[in-house]
This record gives sequence, C-alpha cells and structure tokens, in this order.
Amino acid sequence: MATALGGLLFGFDISVISGTIPFLQDYFNLTEAAKGWVVSSALAGCIIGALTSGRLGDILGRRLVLKICAVLFIISAIGSGLSTSIPSFIIYRLIGGFAVGGASVLAPVYIAEVSPAPLRGRIVSINQLTIVIGISLAYYSNYLLLNIVDNSWRWMFAVEAIPALVFFIALFFIPDSPRWLVKNNNEIEAERILKRISPYHPIESEMKEIKDSLKEEKRRAGFREILKPGLRRILFIGIILAVFQQWCGINVIFFYAPDIFASMDINMDAALFQTTLIGIVNILFTLIAMWLIDRIGRKILMITGSFIMSLGYMLIATTIDSGTSSYLLLAFILMTAGAFAATLGPVVWVVMSEIFPNRARGTGMAITTFFLWTACYILTLTFPMLAEGLGKTGTFIIYSIICIAGGLFVIFMIPETKERTLEELEKILIKK
Repeated sequence: MATALGGLLFGFDISVISGTIPFLQDYFNLTEAAKGWVVSSALAGCIIGALTSGRLGDILGRRLVLKICAVLFIISAIGSGLSTSIPSFIIYRLIGGFAVGGASVLAPVYIAEVSPAPLRGRIVSINQLTIVIGISLAYYSNYLLLNIVDNSWRWMFAVEAIPALVFFIALFFIPDSPRWLVKNNNEIEAERILKRISPYHPIESEMKEIKDSLKEEKRRAGFREILKPGLRRILFIGIILAVFQQWCGINVIFFYAPDIFASMDINMDAALFQTTLIGIVNILFTLIAMWLIDRIGRKILMITGSFIMSLGYMLIATTIDSGTSSYLLLAFILMTAGAFAATLGPVVWVVMSEIFPNRARGTGMAITTFFLWTACYILTLTFPMLAEGLGKTGTFIIYSIICIAGGLFVIFMIPETKERTLEELEKILIKK
C-alpha cells in the first residue's frame, strides 16, 4: 500500500493545476497559448520520466528510484508554489512531471513484483484506484484552500509536499524487489524477502519463476523486431488505442474544468466545488469498471464508452453555445467523465498489455506509453488555442467526432480479449 501512494501523487500532481489556472493567468498575464504551455509543462516531464525510469529502475532498483521520485515531488510542490516567473514555474512543473512519469512506470511494476501471486491482480488494480483518488484529492484541496489562505494558488501546489513526504518516509519501510535482487546477483536477500511477503508459498518455485522470467527477458523482441510484419500491426493498434484514450478529450475536463465552468459565468468558488464532483464520479465509475471488465468484456466497454462520450461532448457543446444552464453543463460533464472512468480509462491499459505477445510486451508497452503521454501533452497544450480559435463549442464538437472515429476503430480492428489466452490473441492479431 505504501507504493500505491505513488499513484495518488501521480493523480494529485497532474490535476492540481486545474484549480490554479485563473490565478496563474492573472499573476503571469498569460496568453491562451502560454496558458496551454504552463498547464501541459508537467506532461512534457512525464514523457521524459516514463522513458527513462524503467532503465533507471533496472540499474538502481525500483525502491531507490521511487525515493528519488518522492523527493522530486516535494521539490516540485514547494518550488511551484514559490515561483515568481514563468520559466521557474515551468521548470518546477517539469520536475514534478518527471516524478509522475517515473511513478507511473515503477509503482505498478514494484507492486506486481512484491505482491503474493494470488493477490497480484487485485493489488495492482489498487494503483489505478489511487490515481483517481489523487485526482479527487487535488480537486478537494483546491476547493478548501480557495478562501482559507492568501495567495491560495501557491498553497494549492505546496500542499502536495505533505503526501510526498509521507510517500518518501514510507519507502524506507518496504523491501527491495526480489526480482531486481535476483537480477543483481543477490539471491540470499531475495529469498529472505520472498519468505516475508509469501510465507505460505514455496520459495524454491518462486525463485525458479523469477529466474525463468529473467531468461525470457533476454529473448524479448527489440525495436527492430517489433516493426516487422505481424508485430507491426499489433503495434499500430496499440499506438492508435493509446492516442485515442487521450485525444478523446477527457483530460481537458480533468485539467480545465474550472475554466470550462467559467464560460457559463460561474464564480470561482462554485466552479471549484463543481470540479470536486468530477473527482467523486471518477472514483465511483473506476470501481464499476473494475467490477465489469471481466464480466462484460473489454470491447463492448470501449465501444459503449466511446459513443457515450461522443454524445456527452455534443451536449456540452450545445449547452455552452446556448448558455442555458450551468447545472445542465455539470450533468453532461459528469456523464462524460463517468463514461471514461468506467470504460476507456482503465480498459485501454488492460487491452494494451494483452495484445502484445510475451516476447514483445515490454517493448510494445514502452512505445505505446510514450505515444500516450505525448498525445496527452498535445491535447492539453492545444485546448486553450483551439478554444480561442474555434470557441469551446467547436472544440468539444471535434472531441465528439474523435470519439465516434475511435469507437469505429474498436469495432473493426480490436478483437475481444476477455477469457482468451495471450497465445490465442497473438494468433488472431498476427493472422489478420
């Protein structure tokens, strides 16, 4: 559970910016283009962190790199809150983004490597839940700090240092990954930790599984092999899914919600309160997704989510255009956020991990995750400029069309992965 705090900080860090946008715009006198860069700067750091942290984790160990991430979270939180210029603010947000990227890769990897086998799936899924809890906590923190302190936007950033410090301290009380220890020729310590975390599981068989997996790792496909026919098609599907999960527009709602509500002449207090409701819906529907994914299947969830989100964006666009009711706007935003949390949010990650054959999974996930973060960065960067050029109405219509296109892609290109072995999926996908 200590490592799952990395997921909470991930969610908190990327979402805390939403409540500070109006204050940052006034304080730094931001243009719409500059606002997009300020909001998306952390995501540029995420890309770098996600690309480099896996290798750093192999060299230094998962626990040590997570400690470094915790320190970076603290530096970013305090530095962002104290910033007096755009360059310094962006530098501190980039530092926080690097920590987010590192935590997003290493926290679930570490959890999977130290969890007892019978509980692994359930425990790893907690990481996704802590991310949405972190998003919700950021919304509530922003709302509560709005009228309690002066220069509230500074405190909205700085308060993240508290859970980051807790995360840093907690990491001293967890063991190193047994898999990493075996890889670095420390089998005695690995066995000691395995006895501690799996006292009722035969240590010999566990050690054999780890050694076999490390041998398999050496035979895995590299970047060249994954671009060959067959695997290239699977990679294309994974990249499109990753980009679609971001370009469906959901992070515009997560990051710019108060800005969107302001278009209906809602005051800042009410806008931040309404944003907290998005956090609640996000948690609730993520729990629903965890319950549905192995019952209904991945494909039907993704298709349903795509078309509900498309409808939601059209209704949001219509409401903003008519200016009729802030409550209707809130209802349609919650509908869209709930549809994402129950479908595309968690399901795309599951499908991306399932479609790649064993020998190509590591490389495939690295490439698709890179494209996912890059797509998230582009989406967040461009929203203010699109909203200024096309209006928020036109921008949400674009996201609606993207959701329809994504839904059609899933219908015609993605097989149902539920209850199919990874070997069956490999034959299906490479044959087509």
